[in-house]
Amino acid sequence: MSGHGSSSEKGVNTSLICQESYACGGSEEAAFECDECKSLQCIRCEIELHSQERLKNHERVQIGPGHVPYCDNCKGGNGDNGKRHRSVVRCQNCKVNLCQDCQKRTHSGGNKKKHQLTSYPPPPKPAEVNSVQTTVQPVVQIADEIKSQRAKLLEKVSSFLLVDENEEMQVKDEASFIKTLSCEPDQLLKVVSIFGNTGEGKSHTLNHTFFMGREVFKTSPTQESCTVGVWAAFDPIHKVVVIDTEGLLGNSSKQGQRTRLLLKVLAISDLIIYRTHADRLHDDLFKFLGDASDAYLKHFTKELKATTARCGLDVPLSTLGPAVVIFHETVHTKLLGSDKLSESVDRLLLERFKKLSRFPEAFSSVQYWGTQTLTPPTDFRGLQNKLEQLLDNNATRSPRTPVVIFKALQALSERFNGEITGELVAHSCFFPDEYFTCSSLCLSCGSGCKNSMNHLGEGACHEAKHRCRYSAQYDNRIYTCKACYEGGKEVIVVPKTSASSDSPWMGLAKYAWSGYVIECPNCGVIYRSRQYWYGNQDPVDTVVRTEIQHVWPGSDGFLKDNSNAAQRLLDGVNLVAQSVSELSVKPAKAVTSWLTDQIAPAYWKPNSLILVCHKCHTVFQDNDTKHHCRACGEGFCDGCSSKAAPVPERGWGLAPVRVCDVCFEQRASYAELLEAELEEEEGGTLARKVGEAVTNTIGVVVTAIDIPLGLVKDAARPAYWVPDQDILSCHNCQREFTAKLSKHHCRACGQGVCDDCSPERRPVPSRGWDHPVRVCTSCNQKPGEL
Repeated sequence: MSGHGSSSEKGVNTSLICQESYACGGSEEAAFECDECKSLQCIRCEIELHSQERLKNHERVQIGPGHVPYCDNCKGGNGDNGKRHRSVVRCQNCKVNLCQDCQKRTHSGGNKKKHQLTSYPPPPKPAEVNSVQTTVQPVVQIADEIKSQRAKLLEKVSSFLLVDENEEMQVKDEASFIKTLSCEPDQLLKVVSIFGNTGEGKSHTLNHTFFMGREVFKTSPTQESCTVGVWAAFDPIHKVVVIDTEGLLGNSSKQGQRTRLLLKVLAISDLIIYRTHADRLHDDLFKFLGDASDAYLKHFTKELKATTARCGLDVPLSTLGPAVVIFHETVHTKLLGSDKLSESVDRLLLERFKKLSRFPEAFSSVQYWGTQTLTPPTDFRGLQNKLEQLLDNNATRSPRTPVVIFKALQALSERFNGEITGELVAHSCFFPDEYFTCSSLCLSCGSGCKNSMNHLGEGACHEAKHRCRYSAQYDNRIYTCKACYEGGKEVIVVPKTSASSDSPWMGLAKYAWSGYVIECPNCGVIYRSRQYWYGNQDPVDTVVRTEIQHVWPGSDGFLKDNSNAAQRLLDGVNLVAQSVSELSVKPAKAVTSWLTDQIAPAYWKPNSLILVCHKCHTVFQDNDTKHHCRACGEGFCDGCSSKAAPVPERGWGLAPVRVCDVCFEQRASYAELLEAELEEEEGGTLARKVGEAVTNTIGVVVTAIDIPLGLVKDAARPAYWVPDQDILSCHNCQREFTAKLSKHHCRACGQGVCDDCSPERRPVPSRGWDHPVRVCTSCNQKPGEL
């Protein structure tokens, strides 16, 4: 690079710029002139160049006031017998220094004749030069002082664990991060991180590149990786947060999580070093960088933008990824591009990416720096100069405060965390989508959610790539009002036993007479199932649209308003049927069995087909009670189905229900089911067929009831109610129930309470009770809608 200077209007030299650009990038003021290097040098370039063995004996002088540089044109040996001349002018257009002969030869004619030339003062006499040089401080002494100052700054620097191997941040807040870094809160910083396979010497590279060889990051000569998790340290000289990462291809039971952690570090970095110690660049290097680029663009750019807005950061987080330096150390082979001088190294790198169908589009640049180490130690000075040049470039990514760096890493850690399913599955990609997307699967069709991890915390619902299919088990069909849809609105409607304008008793009477209703909040009652004596059309053909929706773990069931329809009928029955004649056992069993079949879930085996216990094969007699396993739906005797376990996948919620011995052994523990986030309480299991058959049979309005009310209650009780046989005392006052102290169920919590502890009546819409119903005093005190 040609040197240049600047002069005042009077022609007096004011400053000279470094001509080497070895360490400074050509931006710093020259402080020395080396006669043998034939260049002006700043302090940094002078130290780096002359610390090399072959250059350390060069003669150089410190530049003093009025110093005149040599001519740029003849400094290579042109002129009189190779003699170098001092400059007399500087061309401000060409940015070169010229002696008198070179000025006449190059700027006496043509367009250059009009260039602006600034004169230098006449060179000092030899005696003056000698007097100046005798007062110049020795260069070696200056270099030693600079090194001593740097070493003093690095004395207290130490690394700390930033994120452990389980992706848990070990620094809890911004203040702790700043304190641990030992930097100022308003200090503008950049982030440099290093990647590479286990055992490639990543920690050693960082120690020598940024910390003058001090063991800030722990190193080890053993085969085992000594870096677990992500470690960080602050370089006070370059104003950089340096991050050391765990090696790739290491032995880990959670390799997916650790690989995902690397991408989080990459996302907050301004510059990354990929360290490889091999005779040739392997394909894994290009695959890793290419896959990291794709994952960064697909999953991280959106989150970084959201973090900027959510955290109110003054400095926008760049959506363009960091610059990449591939640091390649060889022993026996030549460096990349050394045998193909006609082709640039950048072109050779792009060809390797293209050959593997990888494209590093996310990175601001991908550069190569190689060193051949025939005899140790490794020379890191070239890498250090390359990194300093890239860190000085703020065109793509600007330095930012420690708070911004911490918040960005914290946001990515909160969004992308948790167990990765299918860890043992081999992937052709370093960063498959499973590492970053929600792991929830639709219970009906099995489709996965396409949103990012932990999206529910930001109010974003599950979304699937494909349409769902109908499942009778989950009844995942919803209805929307057709009239509202044609008017530009989508209003979900639910079949109910009564309209909102009906009183509880009148609504049940209408239900027995006219069937269920579909009511739209905007249009009112739009359908009754038995509006006419004959010819009633299906609502799908007339007033509603059908849509199949995905069923996600933890979501509410569909059409839940009908899930307690049977119990609502029985509440009405209780008003008119307090006196019930005693029936013989056989008719009672027959009626109960038939009624159970009418409202039983679809997967239950009908009572009429259950002749023997499914396990022990004991033949059922007329007086024997048949029990259904809530998991498999088969019929069992009491001895083979005496156990209870949660069966949420069948819609029975998380409360333990009767299961057979075989299913009980196959069931996961109750705690594991809680973690599965299946919180459906109703799911349409009870009273799915509680329609006309039940109401006509028990004759709510027309006839007296010939079936014991307790038998019907057992068959129609909502799933969340505590069974009568398990209720021994009031849930609130703890009084034991007797023949005189009746037990009641709170329609909100399902617990058994006495009459004194449930005097209030309130609607419980969350359980499907539109009208005021019995609630306990505890639930009645809860604010808002039940």
